[in-house]
Amino acid sequence: MVFNTGSTLLDAIVLAVVSQDEEGTYGYKITQEVRQVLDVSESTLYPVLRRLQKDGSLEAYDMEYAGRNRRYYRITPQGHARLVICKEEWERYAQKITGIFHRSGQEATQKKHVHRDGINPEEPEKGENDSDDEE
Repeated sequence: MVFNTGSTLLDAIVLAVVSQDEEGTYGYKITQEVRQVLDVSESTLYPVLRRLQKDGSLEAYDMEYAGRNRRYYRITPQGHARLVICKEEWERYAQKITGIFHRSGQEATQKKHVHRDGINPEEPEKGENDSDDEE
């Protein structure tokens, strides 16, 4: 199953990947790392890199590699600040979603324990635990 990934999450993932190397990394390597967690194409990621560069989150520089220039991307201080915010937001979001999934799992488990007659054997019947009535 593939969840739809919005541009904000994709930006955050790209910033996280680029931030892993202080000296920066090149586009193809970024694409390969992002593809480990998302189903995206190179043609999707290069506009993301340009957008992050335009907004000041990334800076680009060219370096020769095997006789050709290769474009590298490095995260800026502004990009680091943005990544910190994204991580904090993601943690809150993930906790909320996980909570919903856990609660839905608990409901399913509770329903499994209900017998055909509609009585849950783990719940005491009315009057069963009323010790005050016996005195």
